[in-house]
Amino acid sequence: MFSVRVEEYFSAAHFLSDYHGKCERLHGHNYRVRVTVKGSKLDKGGMLLDFGIIKKKLREIIGLYDHMNLNECEDFRDGNPSAERIAYSIYKRLSPFIDEAQNGRASHGSNFTIEKVEVFETDKNLAAYMPD
Repeated sequence: MFSVRVEEYFSAAHFLSDYHGKCERLHGHNYRVRVTVKGSKLDKGGMLLDFGIIKKKLREIIGLYDHMNLNECEDFRDGNPSAERIAYSIYKRLSPFIDEAQNGRASHGSNFTIEKVEVFETDKNLAAYMPD
């Protein structure tokens, strides 16, 4: 199995409703997002998937959150913008793009899927979403 991983950053504010602690108040993070794509075959050029392709789409997605109050973003209207839910939201937005890239590269022989999306609130604390 092969994997590629890209990493990007964004800054945003949020608060957690129905939570009793300091995170119930509006506060901010400098988030780090890691996306790992895995697959068992490389394309004719010896790559699973070009880093730049993933990074471009990831930047577009996190651009929706950058310097925002995440509680006001459409993706989190139905619940808290916890690190877990941010990871899942990024996965939901990125997954169709990866599927489309997979279909477009079928003739090149590679196959890949998202293994996990990790969201770091700090250098030491992260949450991840890993599809079944």
